[in-house]
Formats: sequence, structure tokens, C-alpha cells
Amino acid sequence: MARNIEIKARMRDFSSTKSLAESLSDGPAVRLKQQDTFYRVPKGRLKLRVVQPGGAELIYYQRSDRAEPRLSEYLTSKVEDPISMNQLLSAVLGITGQVRKERWLCLVGQTRIHLDRVEGLGDFLELECVLQEGEQESEGLRVVRDLASKLGIRDEDVVAGAYADLLR
Repeated sequence: MARNIEIKARMRDFSSTKSLAESLSDGPAVRLKQQDTFYRVPKGRLKLRVVQPGGAELIYYQRSDRAEPRLSEYLTSKVEDPISMNQLLSAVLGITGQVRKERWLCLVGQTRIHLDRVEGLGDFLELECVLQEGEQESEGLRVVRDLASKLGIRDEDVVAGAYADLLR
């Protein structure tokens, strides 16, 4: 499975955080609209993500729900027909939640900065440092902590769980 180190935090000032993220980034932020549908699974989380512009993918991941930088292991698969895939997964597994958001994506080396406006929740910042094969978790933790500091993330802003959990 692919691995990343990630952290999620509430954002106090979207505009200034976006400007700061873009100044650290390898290029300008890319705006996306995403809808994630979560399905009932015995372990981890499974979601169908539909992205505009872009397409759709099925994402399975496992991670702890601690409010700190944490390891996430994941698998992804492109989905050609998200409508029928949703019908199939809904019938077989059942839906546990849906999340709609606007996301601005910035890249800083191997780290994705997500600036999210989540419907029903507000503004959040996520950092995901994608670990290369053989790379130690400690290196990803160092990168995430450094970027979190540069972006002004405070300990009290960090949240646990997925957006779907927070919406429940």
C-alpha cells in the first residue's frame, strides 16, 4: 500500500493561509470540487471520490484518528463509471456519509497541501507528505511538522478523524 503522513487542522483565515501556501508551493493552487461518498467496511475507510474537473477514484485507507500527524496507508483505483459504482457499493455495503468540498491543491515537493471549504463544517487545511518506497515515517513527520509550523497550524487547531466523522 502507498503511505503518507498527514495532519488536518481547522483554518482560521482562508485567504492568508492560501496566499502563504501558494508562496511555499511549486506552483499556483489548483481549484477542485470533490464529493466523497463513504461506505461501510469492517476495517479502515472506503470512499468513492468524484472530482470536477478530473474524474473519479475509489480510495481505501487505514489510519488512526489521533489529532496529530499520523501515518495513513492507502490504495486507489480509477473509476470509469462513478454512478454505477456508487449504486453497486451502496447496495452491497451501505453508505455511512457524504462530504462535499471545494479544495485548493498546492504541491510542495512530495507534500500535498489541501485548503478545503467543507460544506457544513467550514475551512480546513490538510497536509499529506507522500512517502517514497523505503522512506521512513520519521522523515515524513519532519516534513509535515515543518510545513505545519510555516503555515501557522496550532496544536489546538488540529482535528482527528475524517470529514465524514465530523459531519456526524
